[in-house]
Amino acid sequence: MIITTAGRTNKEMEILANKIAEKFQCKFVERKKASIYYLKAYYMMDILIIGKNRFEYYPLNTAQPFFFHPNSAVFRIKRLINQEHDPFIQATNLSKGMSFLDCTLGLASDSIVASYAVGSNGYVEGLEVNEIIAFLVKTGLKEWKTSHSTIDKAMRRVKVKHVNALEELIKKEENSMDCVYLDPMFEEEISSDGIHSLKKLAYYEELTEEIINHAKRVAKQRVVLKDHFRSSRFDRFQFEQLKRKSAKFHYGIWLKKE
Repeated sequence: MIITTAGRTNKEMEILANKIAEKFQCKFVERKKASIYYLKAYYMMDILIIGKNRFEYYPLNTAQPFFFHPNSAVFRIKRLINQEHDPFIQATNLSKGMSFLDCTLGLASDSIVASYAVGSNGYVEGLEVNEIIAFLVKTGLKEWKTSHSTIDKAMRRVKVKHVNALEELIKKEENSMDCVYLDPMFEEEISSDGIHSLKKLAYYEELTEEIINHAKRVAKQRVVLKDHFRSSRFDRFQFEQLKRKSAKFHYGIWLKKE
């Protein structure tokens, strides 16, 4: 991977780009008005672009860049503010002061909604195994500004960890998180413009009995699984499937017995 700046750059962006290059132990390249197409062809590497408003990651063999954006979280939180229904909140049963562990962070849309639901006294932690995704999402959660301060505060409260979910679950104590959430890549593909670029970088490890067992051990109240409505995982891992008419994905719930 090489790191460069946006087309219109300044000294501050170049200094930041150099620091990020040191973090990833890769080469910083001065932009000098070169196009992304040219840089890819010349260096034959992925490119991370440091811009004033956002960072963009261009994988070598992919035309579309990956960058952080809150995706559906903004309008979902606005609906919650208006006391409208959200299936994710119904499934997770989150309320003020609770703790939430997202084992498959991705763009963090669900974690942002969870952060709003649990409030400033709650705790939301997201695990992401891909280092680039973790870095861009962590940076975006800190820097992205919407027109709604409540949503911005919810984003700032999400704690991002670059780590393998199973390894982190193994380390956590029993009953340490109110809700543990799993949103793996679906067994059947669903087309979505919001996550198209994410799919190219996503970690496609199969959901295993070991991961599920540790999620159930760590959860104090429930484990929630999001998957394609025809997924076999709901039955296989003993989740009660919340069926929704016309929805292409469903939530599955496993409740811990007292």
